[in-house]
Amino acid sequence: MDGYETMAAIRERPGYADLPIVAVTGKVVGGERERCMAAGASDYIPKPVDTAQLLAALRDWFPATELPESPRV
Repeated sequence: MDGYETMAAIRERPGYADLPIVAVTGKVVGGERERCMAAGASDYIPKPVDTAQLLAALRDWFPATELPESPRV
């Protein structure tokens, strides 16, 4: 099973339709982003991975959480 088949299989499972899947691939050919998205990816990051780009993509798919207030000393 390759990555495309894996994403499609995940999407078919009950309860996983909205699971964020970020495709990270070294295949940087024309249409690759579209192929990943059609297979079920939520986002696409080409390699070599730019850390800021990856973190920005993850931030888009995971809800922000509030940090508890620091105890006052």
